[in-house]
Amino acid sequence: MSLRRKTSAVVSVVALAAVGSVPAAAAAHGRSDSFHRLSTFPVYLNSSAGDTASAEISTVTEDGRTVVYTDSPGKRLGFVDITHPSRPEPRGTLAMGGEPTSVAHLGHLLLAAVNTRESFTNPSGKLVVIDDRSRAVVRELDLGGQPDSVAVAPSGRYLAVAIENERDEDVDDGALPQAPAGYLVVIDTRTWKLTKVDLTGLALVAPGDPEPEYVSINSRDEAVVSLQENNHLVVVDLKSPKVVTSFEAGTVTVDGVDTLDDDKIELTGSITAKREPDGVAWITDDLFATANEGDYEGGSRGWSIFSKSTGRVVWDAGNTLEHLAVEHGQYPDKRSDAKGIEPENVAFARMGGVPYVFVNSERGNFTAVYDVSKPWAPKFKQLLPTTNAPEGVVAVPSRNLLVVSSEEDDASIGIRGTVQVYGFGKPANTPLHSVGDIPFGTLSALSAVPGKRNRLVSVTDSAYSPTRILGLTTSGTIDSQLTVTKNGEPVGYDAEGLVARKSGGYWLAVEGSSSTKPNLLVRLNAAAEVQEEIPLSADVAAAVTGNGLEGVAEVGTNVWVAVQRAIKGDPANTNRIGRYDTVTKTWSWLLYPADVAPVGWSGLSELVAVDANTFAVIERDNQRGELASIKKIYTFDVPATWTGTPAVSKKLVKDVLPALRADHGWVQDKLEGLAVAGNGHTYAVTDNDALDDATGETVFLDLGHLL
Repeated sequence: MSLRRKTSAVVSVVALAAVGSVPAAAAAHGRSDSFHRLSTFPVYLNSSAGDTASAEISTVTEDGRTVVYTDSPGKRLGFVDITHPSRPEPRGTLAMGGEPTSVAHLGHLLLAAVNTRESFTNPSGKLVVIDDRSRAVVRELDLGGQPDSVAVAPSGRYLAVAIENERDEDVDDGALPQAPAGYLVVIDTRTWKLTKVDLTGLALVAPGDPEPEYVSINSRDEAVVSLQENNHLVVVDLKSPKVVTSFEAGTVTVDGVDTLDDDKIELTGSITAKREPDGVAWITDDLFATANEGDYEGGSRGWSIFSKSTGRVVWDAGNTLEHLAVEHGQYPDKRSDAKGIEPENVAFARMGGVPYVFVNSERGNFTAVYDVSKPWAPKFKQLLPTTNAPEGVVAVPSRNLLVVSSEEDDASIGIRGTVQVYGFGKPANTPLHSVGDIPFGTLSALSAVPGKRNRLVSVTDSAYSPTRILGLTTSGTIDSQLTVTKNGEPVGYDAEGLVARKSGGYWLAVEGSSSTKPNLLVRLNAAAEVQEEIPLSADVAAAVTGNGLEGVAEVGTNVWVAVQRAIKGDPANTNRIGRYDTVTKTWSWLLYPADVAPVGWSGLSELVAVDANTFAVIERDNQRGELASIKKIYTFDVPATWTGTPAVSKKLVKDVLPALRADHGWVQDKLEGLAVAGNGHTYAVTDNDALDDATGETVFLDLGHLL
């Protein structure tokens, strides 16, 4: 398949000479111009682990030391002390008497937009004004409808609140119009007087039912408002207050994107869609950025920069943001037939002398960072992995910090709502990425390449089909791929183990799930063509549970495998290590004693030959985040000869948990790949679960001279 990036959808529509520009600037002297994660704070720490706690939209107090976030399920605001950004502390919650949808700050005042509606047809809401020092409610203002976003003018003179009065998606499949119409509320902070600005009659889509989604204010006291479902943008002068201009967000054709939910990432499709922007942010007094999430009938999978004065697109991301997601292993394939990565929100800030736009991807679980010194040609800087469903993004220029709040919380699968803090600096671990649009994810194994000092190979598991062997450098660049074929056709295995053979070709350890999909040892030639499929011995094959083969190694004429969890009839927390003699075609088995996990289960996820008699394994639990406890590398020696199924003794080589925590993210549960490269270093990699019930981040570790 051709994965060549198509850039025809990236447009520069107007010359910036007509609309102004942002001057270029260098990063602060002696400071890195890249960002790294300083901390991840699960917001249940403000309540309890059993509580459903979300972090949607955030602000940071004027002193830059406290993050305040909206927790919609809990009907409260939450507070996080970031005086020390790498060591955030819980500072409790404040009940809002309704569902907070947005929060901002003005001096020492917090401004929370709260939804108090009884029904979609009878919306209501209030603005709660809070002293951030005492947390006393200063005043409550009746907004007359359901609010969705609140913004503060840089001058401090005005507030703007987008009153969405959102539609009921269960009525007529969510079709517009649905009364009552939304509007904008303007508040003069000297008098706290509210003025309603009518937004009907502007959009081509449902002009009688505008649904304002997000609002941002420039230094001229002008608010840009996104009417997401109406695919429209409105600029309001807050002094008047009146609409000064409005225009359609437009429709765009984007080539080179994945449009099918088919367990393949193929950037060969095309979409034509309305932008339907969600988040908006001013870059200059004339230019603003939009996150084109889509909702009602659109979503172009990118972000744009518009000119207020002309109403035209200065720059559009086209397919490039989705390609970046693919290149960083953060593309959600199951959303391919919908709105892809769903850009959700944008923020602008000048940090270290450089003007940046930060773009949140709700489904890709990342924030993309762009240098917009030249807004007609933004320069991608880096991709920051986040936890699930990043909604809020706010910069703190006074401290060179970026705060991202993520709303998804499901304790049953180890996903929690979080506040993450980023600052200037280099990551502790090597970011993994691909070149040439090679898609990757679910890296379930790792192997050295014999005779190559700085080369490794990995393999994809059953989340993607067909199975592919990926070549990568020890510096973390995936630069080649081979599709596994059988009888001349691409084939999909649940490949959980891989070893590159000294004689050429590969062995795969394939995890089975039933008698019709058995556990297999599969031999491939150098072109990744299946040469042989070898089943387990009948007794073990019948006793293996759904957690079967998870590692493979080769020593001489013997091929070794690891079974992830205890089979039926074996003692609990005891795993099988198998040896297949390729000459006699027979299996022999050893028992391996696994650690007992305090939560969930533990088992083996990789097997590596250190020498003829010594093997290394990864032993891990099935927990992530704060509950992760077992992510270890052990070695064991095998007896020269044996009968029956004797147990081996193991020796701890390294606890990998500190390395997984070093980048201050949400600890991944599936540490699944381990290899000793030709340069003598040991490398490890995590399986990102194809972003299904996982953050999607792939962690690649250089553990140094270890084995």
